[in-house]
Amino acid sequence: MNNNKLALQVSALSSGTVIDHIPAEKLFEVVNLLNIPEMNTNVTIGYNLDSKKLGKKGLIKVADKFFTDDEVNRISLVAPNVVLNIINNYQVVEKREVKMPDELHNIVKCSNPNCITNNEPMPTLFHLVDREKRVLKCHYCEKEKNVKDIELL
Repeated sequence: MNNNKLALQVSALSSGTVIDHIPAEKLFEVVNLLNIPEMNTNVTIGYNLDSKKLGKKGLIKVADKFFTDDEVNRISLVAPNVVLNIINNYQVVEKREVKMPDELHNIVKCSNPNCITNNEPMPTLFHLVDREKRVLKCHYCEKEKNVKDIELL
């Protein structure tokens, strides 16, 4: 057996998605956010795995599942800079670092009780105003909120 196989802490995936470099303390939040417990496919969850980048990390492997843009955007709010790997026939066919998008459509609830999105049946829209500080602004009432203080829909 070669050294690469000895180093694997989690078995290979034939087809699906691997979410890697999740900060260990955010792993179970991401699991719940993506409704992983409700899935009927094979799921591998790695917790407190060694990481040169993070010290300890989490990892989620989901067989035969490819996440939507909305699902990926939700991940970006909870665990920025995770790496998304799309797997096909045991090969990584796409790899990208997840970044928070410039606009979030119907993902975040506005905390302003007077905002039209809390009083009329309409989707929310938030703009990213500061990527480094992770600040969002409601398109309608212009209330700003740090991502750590938001409520997801």
